[in-house]
Amino acid sequence: MGQTLSEPIIEKHTSAGEDEEFAFGVSEMQGWRLTMEDAHAAVLDLNHANPNSSSNSTAPAEDSKGRTRFFAVYDGHGGAAVAKFSGDTVHFRLRSTLEYQSGDYEAALKRAFLATDEDLRGNPDFVNDPSGCTAVAALITPDGKILVANAGDSRSVLCVNGVAEPMSHDHKPVNRGENNRIVAAGGFVEFGRVNGNLALSRAIGDFEFKQNKDLSPEAQVVTANPDILTHQITAEDEFLILACDGIWDVYSNQQVVDRVRRLLGERKTLSQVAEQMIDYCLAPDCEWGGVGCDNMTFMIVAILGGKTKDEWYDMISERLQCGEGYQTPSTFPQPYARGARGEMLTNNLNQGALTNGEDGPTPPSYASSENRAGGGSAAASAPSVGSLFSLAPVSIIEALSRVSNANSYDPTSHSDAPTSDSSDPTNTNKTESVTTTAPESSTIDSTTLSHSDDPSKSTSDA
Repeated sequence: MGQTLSEPIIEKHTSAGEDEEFAFGVSEMQGWRLTMEDAHAAVLDLNHANPNSSSNSTAPAEDSKGRTRFFAVYDGHGGAAVAKFSGDTVHFRLRSTLEYQSGDYEAALKRAFLATDEDLRGNPDFVNDPSGCTAVAALITPDGKILVANAGDSRSVLCVNGVAEPMSHDHKPVNRGENNRIVAAGGFVEFGRVNGNLALSRAIGDFEFKQNKDLSPEAQVVTANPDILTHQITAEDEFLILACDGIWDVYSNQQVVDRVRRLLGERKTLSQVAEQMIDYCLAPDCEWGGVGCDNMTFMIVAILGGKTKDEWYDMISERLQCGEGYQTPSTFPQPYARGARGEMLTNNLNQGALTNGEDGPTPPSYASSENRAGGGSAAASAPSVGSLFSLAPVSIIEALSRVSNANSYDPTSHSDAPTSDSSDPTNTNKTESVTTTAPESSTIDSTTLSHSDDPSKSTSDA
């Protein structure tokens, strides 16, 4: 997972914005990592966005129905340069394409990702830069469609009346299609990593994995070519989430939606929701195999659907109180629970992780089937350390807790249950020194952050 600090940097950089149809809140935090390598973009009116700006928190009052909105999260690895460049330029590259101008938005998104790669390769400032970044970007079109383009293992999820609908699929080297492309391009997968190094199989940058001149950009060992999912907005849709893998390592799609929904029921602002979700995911220490120790970026986009923001909050509160749609739980497992002997307790987080973080047709129960079954020992059912990798890319906390229990199993403490909370589960006894939070009603011209590269950080820490 790379080097970490002795204490996490919990200062957050937060911004928000809104127009008549959509509102957003986004927050990012360095956490335990030595440097901040995430970037993001939130643009409420792409056609009129100022060049070199990654955010506009307000949009012109006229013709709100005809606007195109763009939201994206970029998770850097091996340095911040490529993520920063992507956060500043991908949406303008998108806007400049002939495909975008002709209304072929899916082709435009694909072209924007690949063209950004070309721009980086041809830029002398990046000749010796080893960094790369994942990219998950949502384009909301004037006709009410959400197109999400994804390259890597950041993720987007749509809340439809309380149910988490995946809007992207993680690109991992162990996935069959990804593995086939890697091998066909002359690479290999070892320990679940591309050439034993990179823990994801699609990214912008990472040019050391794009050296085969006989192959197209889409066929390289690592490619920036995105998968794209499209959704037509309906009255059931509540909000869209985009976040880096530091969030999804801790919670499944449905659990993230559940926690966000409950925070909205408390009428937390979108900025507060984004900050609180990061706090929930921050690890109290670095003993969880890197889980909760990554840079974290969380973005929520409210789909107002013709309502005012107050009316939108009222709608979600009413659905929660009346039990309309999916029954959102009111209490949640503590992700970093330990037993009396200090062992990691087998928790029930990320139930959908074995299917790439996607929950099944019915939202998952928070009760572990292993705990309910009783009988056999934890040691018997736990995976060995050698098999930990098979779970790690998709359910890291669950895998680690099972191995921990297998190695420290004590029949007298087997009845200990994971703690649950309904407030703030992080409780690390650390106070936040600075929180830079922009009120949602304020105007923010840019949320581009200045990041410094860390040459000592390996590109394997994706």
